[in-house]
Amino acid sequence: MTKRWSVVVPPVALAVLVVTWGAKPGNVVLALVACVLAGAVLAAVHHAEVVAHRVGEPLGALVLAVAVTVIEVGLIVTLMTAGGDETSTLARDTVFAAVMITCNGILGISVLIGALRRHVARFNAEGTATALATVLTLTTLCLVLPTFTTSEPGPEFSASQLAFAAVASLGLYALFLVVQTVRHRDQFVPAEEPGERASHDRGSGAGALTSLALLVLALVAVVGLAKVESPAIEDAVDAVDAPQSAVGVLIALLVLAPEGLAAARNARRDRVQVSLNLALGSAMASIGLTIPAIAVASIWLDGPLVLGLGATQMVLLALTGVVGALTVLPGRATVQEGGVHLVLFAAFVFLAFNP
Repeated sequence: MTKRWSVVVPPVALAVLVVTWGAKPGNVVLALVACVLAGAVLAAVHHAEVVAHRVGEPLGALVLAVAVTVIEVGLIVTLMTAGGDETSTLARDTVFAAVMITCNGILGISVLIGALRRHVARFNAEGTATALATVLTLTTLCLVLPTFTTSEPGPEFSASQLAFAAVASLGLYALFLVVQTVRHRDQFVPAEEPGERASHDRGSGAGALTSLALLVLALVAVVGLAKVESPAIEDAVDAVDAPQSAVGVLIALLVLAPEGLAAARNARRDRVQVSLNLALGSAMASIGLTIPAIAVASIWLDGPLVLGLGATQMVLLALTGVVGALTVLPGRATVQEGGVHLVLFAAFVFLAFNP
């Protein structure tokens, strides 16, 4: 049953977004916006769980991951269209932050919580490894190769290279969706739920549709209010003399908060597989949808589009790939694996502010 507060918060948050969008609110208003943002995050998690309960896994995790990413892509394109040269690295910084947050932060906390409850967190190695391999391939193709190509000066793709990366990203993501939801669906379903739930366990279709609509409203509000808060975040970043890329990291943390909370709640319920579906699915959607959208938007965008990662970022990505493979291939993990991923996540955040 839908909780009353979760019905009220999304439209209220959207109204606050409409009132504050494009304005320069004071500190008191920004504090109010932050409270509404937190409520919208919690509402999004609640409605995502209602939808997931209705449609089952792995579609439930897919709904939240794709919904957040589509809205995030719209925000990135809007900011790049309005920002000019100052936003030339925005897509790279946002996508890489999403990969590190999901593959280390969300995955690490999910494994840690699951292992603390059951001593060992268990999940399906085949499906999780497939998702991780796809994430690493997409990240390397779109964010590492531009650093080494020679058609354009600097870490940029030429127009034809960007088009190839966009088509390859979209194709790989679409192929994964077929594998995850049709051909090998059993590899992404929690071990404790090997079969379909009975229809009477899933709630009403009308209730699920209502929650889906409220989920979209909440996610629009989360991303939009994160943008409203971005000037305050930029001021804070400037105050500590951190690089501009740190702004993208903080905004990505806000935008991905619904996935993080949903993953932690599933891990507490011994559904670590769902948590990993959320983490890796969000990373994959972020790349698979953002790069094609940026490729199309580049027709209208002025200035350079920097996609290539720096040396520090590539080292963190390579280490994430190796550690991630060692974590997921056995199909079981302890608190040690969760701790290693969280340390990698902490290193990413620390180096974002202290490069």
